Amino acid sequence: MESKSSTGITNITELQIKRNLPRPDEVWRHFKGNLYLILSVATHTETKELFVCYRALYGDFGYYVRPLDMFLSEVDQNKYPDVEQIYRFERVTFN
Repeated sequence: MESKSSTGITNITELQIKRNLPRPDEVWRHFKGNLYLILSVATHTETKELFVCYRALYGDFGYYVRPLDMFLSEVDQNKYPDVEQIYRFERVTFN
């Protein structure tokens, strides 16, 4: 499954090597603290770019979609110097 992203990652295998892909029913935390439920990873029909479909677990419980490479990207430490989380979204594990 080929998909060219702005990070230079060209297929799902390379993404899996860099970071684990989000999977349905997992909970991920945004670096600003809110939690989201992963619904799926979808492919754009024209560009073949991969997108994460997810739902907020707060407020209006809205549905969102974001390019996979952006979802998995690192936090801009210059813009957010006080943020401790390394990645924009990180998987939450419950004990």
